[in-house]
Amino acid sequence: NDLFGLVQKCSNKPLFSPSLCSVGVHESQHEKVLSVTGDGIIQSPDFPNTYPRNTVIVWRLVAVTESSRIQLTFDPRFGLEDAEDGVCKYDYVEVEEPVGGMVLGRWCGSEMVPGPQVSKGNQILIRFVSDEYFPSDPGFCIRYSLLQQHEAPAVMPAWMQNVDALSEAVAGFSTMEEVMKYLEPDRWQVDMDDLYKPTWQVVGKSFFHQKKSRVVDLNLLREEVRLYSCTPRNFSVSLREELKRTDAIFWPSCLLVKRCGGNCACCSHNCYDCQCSPTKVAKKYHEVLMLKHRAGGRRLQKTLTDVPLEHHEECSCVCKNDSD
Repeated sequence: NDLFGLVQKCSNKPLFSPSLCSVGVHESQHEKVLSVTGDGIIQSPDFPNTYPRNTVIVWRLVAVTESSRIQLTFDPRFGLEDAEDGVCKYDYVEVEEPVGGMVLGRWCGSEMVPGPQVSKGNQILIRFVSDEYFPSDPGFCIRYSLLQQHEAPAVMPAWMQNVDALSEAVAGFSTMEEVMKYLEPDRWQVDMDDLYKPTWQVVGKSFFHQKKSRVVDLNLLREEVRLYSCTPRNFSVSLREELKRTDAIFWPSCLLVKRCGGNCACCSHNCYDCQCSPTKVAKKYHEVLMLKHRAGGRRLQKTLTDVPLEHHEECSCVCKNDSD
């Protein structure tokens, strides 16, 4: 069997068809790169039978266009070596965003089939790892597909929008340049220069020439507000409370995590209840000392273990429904 598993081009075949072929594949030294133009399948070697030991396989799926997104759907038949203390340490399949290295999920065992995963960009990584002990079956099988892309709706010219709609649109831009491009796409640079042209001030019969300079950086003013608004920031959490573990003691007992915080004063004008909420969440593993009482013993069991903690990587002010 191919170490990198099997790939199926199955645009006109049913989900998880046993007939497989390899299409649009480029192998590199460290990973297998697949050009995604339709539906296909990735699976652990020998699926649905026991996968081999000591195996590391990485697939990089690349959609044909930058605007495309890739969806992953797991076959209900799923089984890898069980987790230890709730952490997939030994045999697992992992899905990762190539840009930024954010892990969308890591799975093992057989009690729960992973849910669908969708890429943020036009690429996504799938990593399969097995160690030298206790291989399981059936392994895993993942169907990948391109999400349908819809054309962007036509944007009404800025001068035709009412004050409320224009205010909300302008508030979403990060720089003054973006604002000017939105207002006047064909002449935004001219408008930018006009803002800082010299002006004449009349005092009595004299004319004073005043040259405007870019002393005030509006981009910087906006960035300062953003830094103190709804953003990820450090919070300390108690491991026993966070993990809901009453049977163990951890050292350190608290760890720092990134969680959303700050106000939402600049939320949409028509929002009744605006809250700072996470829009990108990652599960990260931290190695700590865990102490547990031995059954019938006088000594404590001491082990180094990985504990999963939720980190908020991106935050946004979200308008909650008034009826919630």
